[in-house]
Amino acid sequence: MKRKRRFTISLSALSILSIAAAAATAATVCIAIFSSVYSRSLMSDAAVSSEQNIQQTVLAMDNYIYGIKNQLTQIIASMEGYEDPASFSEDIAIIPHTQSDIYAITIYDAQGGIITCAGSSAALKEEIRSNLSFDARLFEAAEDFAFLSPHVQNMFEGEYPWVVTLASEIKTPAFGNARYIAVDFRFSEIARYIDNVGIGRHGYCYITDQEGNIVYHPQQQVIFSGLKQEDSRAINALSDGVHMEKDIIYTLGSTYDELWRIIGVSYTDELEIERRSQIIISVIISFFFCALIAFIVMLLYSKIVNAPVLSLIKAMKQFEKHTGDFHYKGGGETVKELQALSGSFAHMAVTIQNLVETVHQEETALRKTELKALQAQINPHFLYNTLDSIQWMCEQGKNEEATRMVGALARLFRISISKGRELITIKEELNHAENYLIIQSYRYRNQFSYRFDLEPGLENYLCNKITIQPLIENAIYHGLDRMVEQGEIVISVRQAPDDEKDILITVSDNGVGMTPEQCEKILKKERSDTSGIGVKNVNDRLKIYFGEKYGLFIKSELDVGTSVTVRIPKVEKEAAYAL
Repeated sequence: MKRKRRFTISLSALSILSIAAAAATAATVCIAIFSSVYSRSLMSDAAVSSEQNIQQTVLAMDNYIYGIKNQLTQIIASMEGYEDPASFSEDIAIIPHTQSDIYAITIYDAQGGIITCAGSSAALKEEIRSNLSFDARLFEAAEDFAFLSPHVQNMFEGEYPWVVTLASEIKTPAFGNARYIAVDFRFSEIARYIDNVGIGRHGYCYITDQEGNIVYHPQQQVIFSGLKQEDSRAINALSDGVHMEKDIIYTLGSTYDELWRIIGVSYTDELEIERRSQIIISVIISFFFCALIAFIVMLLYSKIVNAPVLSLIKAMKQFEKHTGDFHYKGGGETVKELQALSGSFAHMAVTIQNLVETVHQEETALRKTELKALQAQINPHFLYNTLDSIQWMCEQGKNEEATRMVGALARLFRISISKGRELITIKEELNHAENYLIIQSYRYRNQFSYRFDLEPGLENYLCNKITIQPLIENAIYHGLDRMVEQGEIVISVRQAPDDEKDILITVSDNGVGMTPEQCEKILKKERSDTSGIGVKNVNDRLKIYFGEKYGLFIKSELDVGTSVTVRIPKVEKEAAYAL
């Protein structure tokens, strides 16, 4: 009977897992099928929409090209009634002012010399170094019309519009050596049209010639500056129609006379956003029903297994928080396995309590030993540097200043001793730092200045003694000693902005600064190193006394300066952190 009961409970658990797995699998399969079908539908709709936009743009370009050819044909036909270019020029001068798309009408000889030109109200340049509206080889090779891609028209003083040039050969005896007539059409209307063609949220279209050279691009300046690239020649190798490559949809169409190709670019990530929102809704609905079924099954299962398991978990959490005074008595569970688990936990709790007490006693003794060892490292290191400064003053015959330095040293050590206390007030620690700065200012006369910035109300909180002085020492020896100009040391005490229970003591200098590697290394130097002992030991003492959250944090920039921040908690009584 016991075996049968155990098997029944295990089967119940297995049934719940099977139901949950089956429901999750079914939902996943349905979502995958829906995602695939919906994705294909979105891609198909996007391709159709893109193709329609490009076809409409191609039609607009065909109309534009047909229109300018028709205008040039009419102008050529009107030349038959004139006997000389001068009278013709006078009559057509009004055309650019009445037809906004025409900028200039020019008659050239075979070498590109201007016979007559009507257009802008600005004066025609006396010397045109490079006329971009004339191409002798292209004009001569053209059977009907010669077409120049968009360019800057530079024939008139102070005006440089963006135009396309359509030219044709003329054979009118009355015009003498006139060989070609060319009309510069403004390209601004076409540019605005192309700029406004929208293919999706971020898509666009641009124009190339049959060789893949860009004729016009909405982001032309960005492309010319090299910030964006279009693989136009590779795209030009594609046939007209829709092509999907990776996350981009390319749609191509050619004008009727195959003069230009219109290329549309759209991005599938826009479709991903729409698809994702639909899938998320489906996922929410599917998982809602799965969760409802699982809840009903779990409700039955919880009466047999979950309730005693939750009770055991609650006891474990209480044991984590209150290990010392925790008491637990199990064994009242119905399920045999849980009875064994509860009994084992009760026995384990008693064993761990005994071990914790033993470890605590050993750890307290070890921390006291480590703290005394670190303090012993700091005091000789500091005393050596200070006495060395006094000796230097005596050798220079500055006895009065040496006397003041000795007085400052006496006050320094009076605060350092602090009747054997490890924690002193921030006010006392700042006095200790000020005495040290007085000593060093005699040695480094006029080489640095210092000031204190204490936030009111923080001076009576406690901190580790001899915390600020090693940081000042490091700032002088490694930050300011190598400077040519006068340096400055600022000691500030502020409440931590991210935690009102902490205090930040910052020692900043405007010295030579350090690299990130040097900042990291200075907190790792051991006693065998030639420098940096004090800084490392300050950091070690803070972590031993207050925990890993506290200690030193160094920020430095070469040729700007170094800032060392000490984070300590707000402590009002030393007993609160007694080891």
